[in-house]
Amino acid sequence: MLTLLKNVDVYAPESIGRHNVLVGGGTILLLQQADITADAEVIDCEGLRLLPGFIDAHTHITGGGGESGFSTRVPAPFLSQFTSAGVTSVVGVLGTDDTTRDTRSLVAQAYALREHGLGAWCHTGGYHVPATTLTGSVRDDIVFLDPVIGVGELAISDHRSSQPTFEEILRIAADAHVSGLITGKAGIVHLHLGDGKRGLDLVHRALDESEIPARVFNPTHVNRRKALFDEAVQLASRGSSIDITAFPVAEGEDAWPADVALMRYLESGAPANKVTISSDGGGCLPEFDADGVMTKMDVGHSTALMVTLKNLLEQSVPLEMILPAVTSNVAELLRFRHRGRVAEGFRADLVLLDEKHSINSVMVGGTWHLREGKQQITGKFEKNTF
Repeated sequence: MLTLLKNVDVYAPESIGRHNVLVGGGTILLLQQADITADAEVIDCEGLRLLPGFIDAHTHITGGGGESGFSTRVPAPFLSQFTSAGVTSVVGVLGTDDTTRDTRSLVAQAYALREHGLGAWCHTGGYHVPATTLTGSVRDDIVFLDPVIGVGELAISDHRSSQPTFEEILRIAADAHVSGLITGKAGIVHLHLGDGKRGLDLVHRALDESEIPARVFNPTHVNRRKALFDEAVQLASRGSSIDITAFPVAEGEDAWPADVALMRYLESGAPANKVTISSDGGGCLPEFDADGVMTKMDVGHSTALMVTLKNLLEQSVPLEMILPAVTSNVAELLRFRHRGRVAEGFRADLVLLDEKHSINSVMVGGTWHLREGKQQITGKFEKNTF
């Protein structure tokens, strides 16, 4: 079945005006201002904006948590928790608990999400060194396991990390980089940044003292401290992509909300294509006391991406300024060559946004998962929850 979206304002992610879009075989077949004649389901999109599907590059697809006993292990998010939020591609990670959860389960869950049509990948390893792998080797995991595209989230400057040495960070980054060269995958080290005072020192030192390209180092949670964010902007100016986390920030907290962080970044003069936003969906959002005991926890959700986008739109920030951080910039970093844009030949991962900046419909690989606010496709076990 072909689908023809008529009279839709397209953000590709740049604004290209009103177009007609023909979708078939999971792909955008035609994108043009002229009329398209085809034997297709015709949908009049007057008043709607068409966006690339969001790519959430930091999600706990098997669930996160476990930092205050086994009962605090967060369950795996359901398929519709991603798609209803406009997310059409995800990258799964392990966090603090890379003992009861492992790369084996990440790969299996990535395949499960793919069976439902979602774009799904993962990183090997977790917070700790030596990395939790499936094959016994970071390099072999990336080269031989299709969903595995890098290493992460490897923790630095955090009391929960394994306190990796400079040499260990270099060795892991070198393996990731070479694996990326062999396979054409991202080959990055996705770095969890904690609250520690050392911040990004290890990464700056790696760029100063080694030949590893800056693009290999991809720090996340960089907006968790204001001083850390300033460091991260400097790192982006050296060629690394930095990742802002869309977590809740309390008034007076020494952190930047994702919407504020993105605008500060774009106004800094750092490369506009070197910043992304992810949700930490399915992950635990903990607070710790001075002794490292968890005092409070929340759970991340992919809806945080749309909340961030909506906050900025309500501040009259142009949509084309915001979108790359959750679409084309992510695809460029992760080497997803036919995702992250609305263009002919690209995968038909699409979001329709209404005039109130709310998600109207979501198409994943040419199939409607959300249509006019109603969920069309759910995971196999979503209806069996209590």
